[in-house]
Amino acid sequence: MPQTLAGTAARPFIVLDVPGPPCQTAAFTLPGIIMAANPVSFEEAVALLKAGEICAFPTETVYGLGADATNSGAVLKIYETKKRPRFNPLIAHCADFGMARSIAVFSPLAEKVAALWPGALTLVLPLRPEAGISDLVTAGLGTIGVRVPDLSLARDLIAAVSKPLAAPSANPSGRLSPTTAAMVRAAFHDCVPVLDGGACEKGVESTILAVDGNKIVQLRAGALPRSVVEAATGMPVEVAGEGAEVLAPGMLKSHYAPRAHLRLNAESVEPGEAYLGFGRHEGPSGALNLSPAGDLDEAARNLFAMLALLDEKGATGIAVAPVPDEGLGEAINDRLQRAAAPRDGN
Repeated sequence: MPQTLAGTAARPFIVLDVPGPPCQTAAFTLPGIIMAANPVSFEEAVALLKAGEICAFPTETVYGLGADATNSGAVLKIYETKKRPRFNPLIAHCADFGMARSIAVFSPLAEKVAALWPGALTLVLPLRPEAGISDLVTAGLGTIGVRVPDLSLARDLIAAVSKPLAAPSANPSGRLSPTTAAMVRAAFHDCVPVLDGGACEKGVESTILAVDGNKIVQLRAGALPRSVVEAATGMPVEVAGEGAEVLAPGMLKSHYAPRAHLRLNAESVEPGEAYLGFGRHEGPSGALNLSPAGDLDEAARNLFAMLALLDEKGATGIAVAPVPDEGLGEAINDRLQRAAAPRDGN
C-alpha cells in the first residue's frame, strides 16, 4: 500500500499528463509514496531530490530547477528537461560557506568576495577534485560556479538534502526565467514538481564573477551591482568581453527570450507590437510598465513576469522602452539584449 511522506496528509496524486509537450511521468514519482499535486511540500521536495529526481525551488533571484549536484543521473534530467546545451555549465547552490568551501578552492580574494554571501552572487572558482561533483555540472571544466542564496527556504532545502543543488533557472533553455511557481508550472505544463516560495524578491539571476589570481571578472551582470562588489573589496571589477569562453550560465548570446521578438530602446509602438515601458515611457493603453517611478529594483523584479504576460497576448513583437544602463540597469539591459539577439533558424 503506498504511503504518504512522514508528517504529511494524503493528497491527490500528481497528474502529469496535461496538454502540451510529452513529459516523462515516471521521472517524478517515488515508489511507495503518494505525491501531492503541484506545488509540492517541503518534505516532498527533499524526498524527490534525495531520490535523484529534479524539483524546482525558489531563490531570491529566480526559481531554479534543482538536482543533487553529485548525482550525474539527476543532473542529466536537468539538461533533458530544459533541452539545455551540455556545454553550458550549471551553478551549485550551497547551504552555507562551509558547503561551498568543500567543493571549490577559495583564495584569500575569493573569501573576501564571498563575504557578500548569502546573496545574489555566484563565484566561479577552481573545483576541488575530491568534491564528487558531477562533470555534467561543470561541463567538464576545472572550475565550478558556487552560490549561497539569500532565501532561507532555499538554504533550508539544500541543508535538508545535505548536498549542493545544481540549479539553472526553471524554464526551457533560452526562454524567460520564472519568478513565481505559476511561471514554472506554465513553462513545463505542470510536468515538473515545484516548491512554492512566493514571488522572487530580485527578479533577475545572480551576478557571476570569476576570481582569477588578483583579478575579479564579471562573467554575467546580475542582481548584485558591480559597484557593490567594488565597494566591498576595494578593487575594480572587470567585464568579460563579448565572445568570451562559456565558463558560466547566461553567457550565450541568445538567452532569456520570449516567443515574441524584442525591439529595444523603443519610444513608440509599431503595428503588431506590445509595449513594455519604463518610467515616463508609458506607451499606449494596454501597455505594461516595469516601473512607472523609474525604480530599477522594481523593474528587475517585474522584468521576466511582464515579458511573459505580453508574450501570452500573442503579439509578434514587444517594443521595450529605454532602461538606464547603471546599477541594476546593467543586468536588465544584459537580459534584454540577449532576449533580442538573433535565434537559431531566425
